[in-house]
Amino acid sequence: MNKRVLVAVVIAILSIGSYSAFAQTAAPNMSFFVTSSNPKGGNLGGLTGADAVCQSLARAAGSNKTWHAYLSTSTVDAKTRIGNGPWYNFKGERIATNVADLHSANNKISADTSLTEKGTKPTYLSGNPPAPPAGQQLQHDMMTGTKEDGTKDADTCKDWTAGNADAKTMLGHADRLGRAAGVNSWNAVHASQGCGLEQLAPTGGAGLFYCFATN
Repeated sequence: MNKRVLVAVVIAILSIGSYSAFAQTAAPNMSFFVTSSNPKGGNLGGLTGADAVCQSLARAAGSNKTWHAYLSTSTVDAKTRIGNGPWYNFKGERIATNVADLHSANNKISADTSLTEKGTKPTYLSGNPPAPPAGQQLQHDMMTGTKEDGTKDADTCKDWTAGNADAKTMLGHADRLGRAAGVNSWNAVHASQGCGLEQLAPTGGAGLFYCFATN
């Protein structure tokens, strides 16, 4: 291999490496993501603990914004704690312009836009009929404790202090696919079997939830 060819190969490799690094960097306007993990299930330590999870994941992704979990409690509606919008995902794609838009059929939450703070996708449904990838645990259930209009539901894992079978949470489908024909609700489809990871898994959950930047 002559020097000219070798130099070209090295440049190509460096270019690919640089692109990969760039591709994994969150858009500066990222203000919405799905948590990449949550080993605690529904026992998040209340809203304060849930917000801390969002904040920690966002900081690791390079965001300095203020982040809140999209979760309701017996006294708080999720829609009142996430700011005014607009909100954008990891790639900078707009999810919704404001609170009303977010809770309307016009929002852009889908399997393609519901990305984690790392720019990855949890295991979602795909195909026709929709099914998870072979051998992989479905992760499209998002804990919300919230009704479709953004107000509190009765099931909130005891205000996010229960991580066992003693309580339940309302769940939404981040991929908008599943139990109902057509487009499923992103924030309110069905209740969980419980609030521990072992109760969340059977219906397609891993304790994940939505995070929104409030500023």
